[in-house]
Amino acid sequence: MNFNSFIYIAFLVVVTMAHFALPQRWRWVLLLAASYYFYMSWNALYAILLVSSTVIDWYMAIGMERTASQRARRALLGVSLVTNLGMLFAFKYYAFAMHSFERVMYLLGTPVQVPLLHVLLPVGISFYIFQSLSYTIDVFNRQRPAEHHLGIFALYVVFFPQLVAGPIERSTTLLPQFRREHRFQASALAAGIKLIIWGMVKKVVVADRLAAFVDTAYALPWERDGLTMLLATYLFAFQIYCDFSAYSDIAIGSARILGYNLMINFRRPYFAASLTDFWRRWHVSLSTWFRDYVYFPMGGNRVTFARCCANLMTVFVISGVWHGASWTFIIWGFIHGVILVAERVLARMRDTVWIRWWNRWPAALRRGLGLFITFHIVILSWVFFRAAYVQDAFHVVKRILIDVPALRWD
Repeated sequence: MNFNSFIYIAFLVVVTMAHFALPQRWRWVLLLAASYYFYMSWNALYAILLVSSTVIDWYMAIGMERTASQRARRALLGVSLVTNLGMLFAFKYYAFAMHSFERVMYLLGTPVQVPLLHVLLPVGISFYIFQSLSYTIDVFNRQRPAEHHLGIFALYVVFFPQLVAGPIERSTTLLPQFRREHRFQASALAAGIKLIIWGMVKKVVVADRLAAFVDTAYALPWERDGLTMLLATYLFAFQIYCDFSAYSDIAIGSARILGYNLMINFRRPYFAASLTDFWRRWHVSLSTWFRDYVYFPMGGNRVTFARCCANLMTVFVISGVWHGASWTFIIWGFIHGVILVAERVLARMRDTVWIRWWNRWPAALRRGLGLFITFHIVILSWVFFRAAYVQDAFHVVKRILIDVPALRWD
């Protein structure tokens, strides 16, 4: 069931009417049933994974709450991590890992053939696994008590507005909302409808139209000139923003109609004046997830500068892997990590002569140059995000660098 469909709109209308017609104590039942129906409309069989992740994390969290032994708590958290990440690896990364292993062995002169799993990628698995893991990690860190109501916790994991494309919500903000009584509010209805319409416009009118040109260009990048691929990459930057942010807008709008508040996921990312600023604006729920559950536990900024930079690189390579099982995504994450480290290095050089010279420039000019440079760094990285193969991506970059500057001399 796609967000940008009349079926979804009809589904949302029915759920909203039933939601406000029911007493508060039964609303979670309706939302849970509706959410599973929404998910199973994609592939009913994969609901087994969703149920498994939910039950295991619910049980592990209660176990962590009831034991004082740090060793036992770590073991229970380990079960949650291994189970969830194991499912994610099996369905999303196993084939990629085995293909890469076969390639390495071939280059080493020892060809091997590894059996593959021919399975479809379950819809939304990266999102709901991260959302569920944030809960068990929060319970382990004693940032929240365990949720003893299995139905309420299951609703947190499977809440349909943000199930398949985020935002990735935290249990500390979303779970308490399922226990509050939400009265119908005309203002919330109007705000929600406005967001849904805006999301539909971005998806159907903008993103889908841009995709027609972008897909054609990137389908045969070796047959296109550099100017065409540069234009396609510029258009892809707006396609992916309108596509992804549209789903977030529709999700936030749908939840708001029902009385629930989801976090803002995009804050005008192409107005960022640095890559650090970009990641405060782009896919905020994911960037803060990696910050809180990967970067900070690795030491964050509380370690040596070299270790801090290594942590940053690690986080963004993992972020690339999260986005897709391909070397193109890993390189995309690596590029962002390198630039972010470079920004940290430059920030430590504020007392150098040329940095002081730069700071004497008008603030508006410095911000304008920052916007321009940041946007084009992001554009360059989108080549690797969009290309089907690493060779294609490097060819596109090469053609852009050769063909576009040559226009000045024609």
